Amino acid sequence: MQTSALVILSGGQDSTTCLFWARERFTDIHAVSFDYGQRHRRELHAARKVAGLAGVVSHHVLAVPAVLESASPLVDFAHELERYADFAAMDETIGTRVELTFVPMRNAFFLTIAANLAFARGIETLVTGVCEADNANYPDCRESFLAAQERTINEALGVTYFRILAPLLHATKAQSIELAQSLPGCMEALAYSHTCYAGDFPPCGTCHACVLRAHGFAEAGVVDPLVARAHHDHL
Repeated sequence: MQTSALVILSGGQDSTTCLFWARERFTDIHAVSFDYGQRHRRELHAARKVAGLAGVVSHHVLAVPAVLESASPLVDFAHELERYADFAAMDETIGTRVELTFVPMRNAFFLTIAANLAFARGIETLVTGVCEADNANYPDCRESFLAAQERTINEALGVTYFRILAPLLHATKAQSIELAQSLPGCMEALAYSHTCYAGDFPPCGTCHACVLRAHGFAEAGVVDPLVARAHHDHL
């Protein structure tokens, strides 16, 4: 088992799964989350809860307000979230265009800051939840992007050993759920994760993130523990 890793933890489904994936492979797990003025700020509370459940050594929540400029409704509240009746309707509406919630350079910025934090603490591995299943809609979720970022970080640090791992990079949402089921404690933690871009609990069920998550659990034939918890809490 390797020594330590820093997980970029949004508090969402994919990063939560990656956190528990890393816990099985590294002795010491650290986590970092970013407060960038996002609409769905509830995810930061989820990140704190999930980090506690995973027993991380440290968890930093870094505030980077008023840095990321975008017309994305995640950071510009004058723009409304696009809503979809179901996965098929969403797929037809978006097609191959970039999703409206895309925040330009967000992942590049987060990876750079996380690399700084990791390197300063003697950590040589970053773990991120980016997934190519979203690659048509989020350009910074592609393998080519991660490879370029890893090269850039190594060049910037003057080393050759720094790694960026993305366990879900080639996984469908259903496959990521199957992985989560194999990781001790992960499904329990997913009950406290947050995906909804609207910041709602129970989840709104109609935003891009909610529809993707629901479609994945439906394909996997598994009840979403977050939805089950929301139902129980609102009885």
